[in-house]
Amino acid sequence: MHLVPAERSGQRTIDGHRVCDAIAAVGEPERVRAWADRFTLLSDPGRLSLLLALREAGPIAVSDLAVATGMRDTAVSQALRLLRTAGIVEGDKDGRIVRYRLVDGPISDLLQHCTSREPEADGTPLR
Repeated sequence: MHLVPAERSGQRTIDGHRVCDAIAAVGEPERVRAWADRFTLLSDPGRLSLLLALREAGPIAVSDLAVATGMRDTAVSQALRLLRTAGIVEGDKDGRIVRYRLVDGPISDLLQHCTSREPEADGTPLR
């Protein structure tokens, strides 16, 4: 139980080696917080729709994203601002038009994995 923090070392465990494996899998709190923040961004249906569209369509303008997702231009701009601040998307300016693209590799990989499998009809989670 070498990975158990001192403040938890007095707690009873059943399978100490599994506790160490679990602690190693969780990793550093900062890493967990960063992923939790990413999942918070993904939890909004509008932002998730934008990310799915960006993943598939590549660099695309705000007005085109609005048409594709059924959102208003202002809502798309606001969502993209959050995603850009988080480093998930970037915009490339071409004259007066800014085309956005997905840049976060792990998020792109996650979206790929999620879209390659359809949810079960009865609502059971994917495995």
